Amino acid sequence: MSQLRWQQLLIVPAAILLTFSVGCRVEQEEAGELPEVDVEAEPGQLPEYDVEGPEVDVTTEEKEVTVPEVEVTTEEETIEVPDVDVELPGEDASE
Repeated sequence: MSQLRWQQLLIVPAAILLTFSVGCRVEQEEAGELPEVDVEAEPGQLPEYDVEGPEVDVTTEEKEVTVPEVEVTTEEETIEVPDVDVELPGEDASE
């Protein structure tokens, strides 16, 4: 896949993420409050475990394998890409 195509595929999710991250306004209407709770309990104890993992020995060796020979060509192409306009709440079009 060409670099231009990759850039186009990344623009759309980036625009959506930007819209959701800055496209809203949050205002606190009322202060929150935690409930009063009185808890009396004996502390618990986690069980003990003795875990032995396997011994792993990783090495490398050379092997001869058949691989394809690929030639890649690129060309410029004009395509339609999304154009996203976002108007934030409380924002006038004249600003």
